[in-house]
Amino acid sequence: VIQIARELGIEVVETTIQRAALYLADELFFTGTAAEITPIRSVDRITVGSGKRGEITAKLQEEFFKVIMAERPAPFGADWLTFIHDTEEKKTASAN
Repeated sequence: VIQIARELGIEVVETTIQRAALYLADELFFTGTAAEITPIRSVDRITVGSGKRGEITAKLQEEFFKVIMAERPAPFGADWLTFIHDTEEKKTASAN
């Protein structure tokens, strides 16, 4: 996600922030293996920004899903995907 952001010209800063800073954010998102890129709409019942997915989150999601769906290459030539193809042997074994 950081690579995608940089490729899109979005400034990336990795730092520790205070919880109160979350309340002031224009937009927030979670990212991870299961979460992929998921907008955060509220923190402690306080609405983040407009309460909707932000513009930056939308751009990152769009490009992220293009990469994982193999519709475009990963940024900077990274190899993000490992394709698993069924062999004839596996297909035959599972049919029996």
